[in-house]
Amino acid sequence: MGANDQVITLKTPVEIELMHHANQIVAGALHLLRENSKEGVSTYTLDKLAEEYCRDHNAIPAFKGYNGFPASLCASVNEEVVHGIPSKSKILHDGDIVSLDFGTLFQGFYGDAAITVPVGEIPESIRELLEVTKSALMLGIAQAKIGNRISDISKAVQVHCEAHGFSVVRQFVGHGIGSRLHEPPEIPNYVQRQASPRLLEGMVLAIEPMVNLGGAKVKILRDQWTVVTADRKPSAHFEHSVAITQNGPFILSEYTSA
Repeated sequence: MGANDQVITLKTPVEIELMHHANQIVAGALHLLRENSKEGVSTYTLDKLAEEYCRDHNAIPAFKGYNGFPASLCASVNEEVVHGIPSKSKILHDGDIVSLDFGTLFQGFYGDAAITVPVGEIPESIRELLEVTKSALMLGIAQAKIGNRISDISKAVQVHCEAHGFSVVRQFVGHGIGSRLHEPPEIPNYVQRQASPRLLEGMVLAIEPMVNLGGAKVKILRDQWTVVTADRKPSAHFEHSVAITQNGPFILSEYTSA
């Protein structure tokens, strides 16, 4: 049974506030990781920083052990799209990009967000890839309003990315989030033919464009986790957890320095 065939849970204001707290821990961890994603640093070091930050803020790393995933952080470098496993031997170099995807569990509710950051100086084409992917996320979030459909989010992402000559990954999608890390509905980054669910107050969505410099096709490596572009060209990934409210989209994972 697909996610769109299952019941979509609506969150109460109290639950959304708990999810806001969970996602603020994610946002703080990602801010820390951005500052530490420098030449010579291993993705293993980043993983440990994220886990320590999470536990220091009374939350549990959501990904560690999830379906057997061996780390707290997904760290995906260059042509790796998502689900890269941190390693002491995976060292960041000048000119790399690294996607950092992190989740938390706080008082029964999940947070989930991702950023892609440059290491040192990167080529202009890859800088544009990052900027377009991030702006596609924000355009998708702008459609996360009561009465719209999931497909309105998908269309905003797909149109923006393809207008800039990039391709969106189709094998992996965004998702609902709440008391489970992955809940219905699925949120594709492209428009599907079938009707998609209408957005209701209290839905919380993890919207996450995965966008490739080259073609859309991806492969899963032998470790059964790491997803790479089939043509080995770079990929970018940005994600926010967003609540649907009467006042419009509420970005739960938006970083605030307070």
